[in-house]
Amino acid sequence: MHNGICYVIGAGENHGLDFTPTAEDFVIAADAGLCYAEKADIRTDLVIGDFDTLQYVPQHSNVIVLSAEKDDTDMFEAVRQGIQRGYTDFHIYCGTGGRIDHTLANLQMLAYLSENNMRGFLFDRDNIVTAITDKRLCFEKIPCGYVSVFSYSPKCEDVTLCGLKYELDHAVLTNTFPIGTSNEFINEKSIISVKTGTLIIVFPKSAKEKIIS
Repeated sequence: MHNGICYVIGAGENHGLDFTPTAEDFVIAADAGLCYAEKADIRTDLVIGDFDTLQYVPQHSNVIVLSAEKDDTDMFEAVRQGIQRGYTDFHIYCGTGGRIDHTLANLQMLAYLSENNMRGFLFDRDNIVTAITDKRLCFEKIPCGYVSVFSYSPKCEDVTLCGLKYELDHAVLTNTFPIGTSNEFINEKSIISVKTGTLIIVFPKSAKEKIIS
């Protein structure tokens, strides 16, 4: 198991690659995500894809060419490669925008990681999306900003929101009613927890550094 981060760069909308990988980290470019990495002068340890977007197989020291006819997306295959190398913490860039079906697939990928005791963060222009399963996510004091909580599971039980503008106490959320949209940080330590089920959580990029656990 690695203590580092596995960065995955997709071919969706690029809102900036604001990270510098360390020696412990592993960077994977999925298909045309390689172009974004090269433009940002970020090293890539692996390039993977069917290259339908890039339209050529790149000259790289570590390339995996996938069939165009497969069960997983290029991004999901990239994450699987990170898992095989022992990574459990995934930061996913350029995985939103463009084709909405790929964005939805990446949200499913977050749930997959969470339900298998790993963690993924999907970086958008202004926000980050993550998932938690049968656990909690805690933030230090954040002065303001929206945070939204959605039930990915058909039913999430014993959901508690503390330290936010709108609190819940041992509530039940379902995946057909968006009651958790547009909650707010109020400069208090906050906790989002679920006893049974998987929650999708959306919060500002600036809140990432305020995560306690």
